[in-house]
Amino acid sequence: MNARERRATAGLSAIVGLRLFGLFVILPVFALYAESLPGGTDRTLVGVALGAYGLTQALLQIPFGWLSDRWGRKPAIYLGLLLFAAGSFVAALATDMAWVIAGRILQGSGAVSAAVTALTADLTRDSVRTRAMAVIGVSVGLTFALSMVAGPLLNAWVGVPGIFALTGCLALGALALVRFGIPDPPAAGRTPEPAPPLATVLADPQLMRLNFGVFILHAVLMALFAVVPFELRANGLAANHHWQVYLPVMLGSFVLMIPGIVAAERGQRQRQVFVAAVAALALSFALLAWAGPRLLALGGALLLFFTAFNVLEALLPSLISRIAPARAKGAAIGAYASTQFLGAFCGAVAGGWYSQRAGAEGVLWGCALAALAWLAAAGQVRVPQVRRYPVPELDAVAAAGLSMRLRALPGVREAAISPDGAAAVLKVDSRGFDEQNVLRLLEGERPWGPSTR
Repeated sequence: MNARERRATAGLSAIVGLRLFGLFVILPVFALYAESLPGGTDRTLVGVALGAYGLTQALLQIPFGWLSDRWGRKPAIYLGLLLFAAGSFVAALATDMAWVIAGRILQGSGAVSAAVTALTADLTRDSVRTRAMAVIGVSVGLTFALSMVAGPLLNAWVGVPGIFALTGCLALGALALVRFGIPDPPAAGRTPEPAPPLATVLADPQLMRLNFGVFILHAVLMALFAVVPFELRANGLAANHHWQVYLPVMLGSFVLMIPGIVAAERGQRQRQVFVAAVAALALSFALLAWAGPRLLALGGALLLFFTAFNVLEALLPSLISRIAPARAKGAAIGAYASTQFLGAFCGAVAGGWYSQRAGAEGVLWGCALAALAWLAAAGQVRVPQVRRYPVPELDAVAAAGLSMRLRALPGVREAAISPDGAAAVLKVDSRGFDEQNVLRLLEGERPWGPSTR
């Protein structure tokens, strides 16, 4: 990465971390804290409170992504962080489950994930984008690890209301970081790809497969935390000591995820690593169901789960940014983020409801089956490649005409002239793409392809 990309990645990682800390830090303690609130003994209601933010996130990610395409990335992020802070303070002042749920809903209305991911894509070159997404993914994982450790400790010091208040303060601090710590995105290229209709973006089969996957990933994550705190307590570990399991598990998962990310980026094996991580996710739930009262086995299964989770959290946004149309990236990432948070909501509610009827083992086997369904879809994902070809200096009309002719070639998904006018940038599908067609066209020759020869 160059200096600008390192600054952007570091700043955006910090913003994501500050925001997600507030969402994650209550996971290990909230279900137990809720027992002290009116209505808190109803596991389904606890699941609704855990996942309520996901519902409004799911509803508003596409609008926020759309707004970021039109208002700009930073204004959309400012609005989202203000709403998130307001919801945190409402939850901090809550005296019953209804007000906690209201605060979580308001937290979720700050749906900035799509805008942040789109801004990351805007500020990084394609050749280092997976690395940038991986750094942000690692920040998510580190935040998760810190949350699992800090949650029980903060609960002992300031209680869950104090944790909510701290979350609001961190969100306000993130506003200053967006303003002063993040570069502004560059101007669009001279001949950007025309923005496709939103319906076309939502119906793209490749994007739909990734959206289905992130729905499953966050559904099983939230369902997991509807049962794991009770499993740890059943193993004789008090709530304030759960960090003793979470800390080594999360640190180990960071170490184990690195080879997968390196292989995906350097070896251009994003698809293979992606499929392997989904398979590992399914296996982890089978092992969790088998572990039962064996604390060491439970920790090992959690290690496998979080390794797969961290790899997928890094790969999925990178894959979305590669596949999404350039002029609808915010909307596409908004749809992705919507399904992500809808999955979190559904997983939390379903996990709480089903755990009361089938117990922890039933929830875990259900998660394993959901991961297997995702594995079947993951095998059909194709990852486009980005190619650059030098072009002579062109005026605006000639550049637009060349881009249009390049987009008409077999296997070319997108084509645009770079902002400096020195190269044609193509997003291509390896199936059906013939580089000789591009070279002939750039040389002024007729592009012979399989469909015209």
